[in-house]
Amino acid sequence: MGQGGIPYIGRFAPSPTGPLHAGSLVAALASWLDAQAHGGHWLVRIEDVDTPRGVPGADHLILQQLHACGLQPDAPPVWQSQRSALYQQALVQLIEQHQAYACLCSRKAIATALAALGQQRHRHGELVYPGTCRNAGHTGASLAWRLRTEAGTEASSEACTVHWQDRRLGAQQQDVGEEVGDFVLKRADGCFSYQLAVVVDDAAQGISHVVRGEDLADNTARQIVLQGALGLPTPYYLHTPLVRNAQGEKLSKQSGAKALDTREPLAALNAAARCLGLQPHSGHMGSALAAWVLQWRALYNPVP
Repeated sequence: MGQGGIPYIGRFAPSPTGPLHAGSLVAALASWLDAQAHGGHWLVRIEDVDTPRGVPGADHLILQQLHACGLQPDAPPVWQSQRSALYQQALVQLIEQHQAYACLCSRKAIATALAALGQQRHRHGELVYPGTCRNAGHTGASLAWRLRTEAGTEASSEACTVHWQDRRLGAQQQDVGEEVGDFVLKRADGCFSYQLAVVVDDAAQGISHVVRGEDLADNTARQIVLQGALGLPTPYYLHTPLVRNAQGEKLSKQSGAKALDTREPLAALNAAARCLGLQPHSGHMGSALAAWVLQWRALYNPVP
């Protein structure tokens, strides 16, 4: 069971932009261990909502890599690309609640608007949206849709600041309206945003606990805002340490991370376990996973 006596359901949700690498195995192992330590269920969701970025066959390769490492989901995987109707339903709800609006702005237009306001601050390489189309009332095809985050809307807290407690990182907060601005729910090319899709899917699948890489912690406040706007529950969050390359950059497909070699799965799992603060194991894979469950339970599921 999870906190508060609710049934524990966790998930690992990779994007099929390439095979798993050492960094993504850390998140996969951590989410699997957390589910086992709580006596819960562990699901796999293929987050292919951004279809132009997908690599053909990467989804099935990821599932094979997980299987080779002994990380088996408790139900058949689901694909976001098959769930667009759910995301559209959520978007319509937000539009009808006057919490989402159509936007014509390109990145260049946003940059120009910010420059005119004397605000050229970048946030993780993205421009904070200045609200140009917020009250424009655009209609027609090929429009993006954004969520209102300004103070006073139901989609945001009174002070526009979201507070949450991360199980590893501790107390967190973010002023979404100030630091992010009205963020995209559906792009002009028809692709739903990661933020909307993950919130809808977590609720639809009954996810109680989210365990994922620390690089995704910055998304949490936006997702909590969306959960509130849609009347959905907020899971518990735990963000795991990142694996970095020799230059100190987060290991990722973009930084040239090598595909996970599952010919020696225990070696790969031992490396992931070390990153999570767990002791390496020299036995067979099954005993290693069982030993790590006990270590994980002591770290993140202490006995009262």
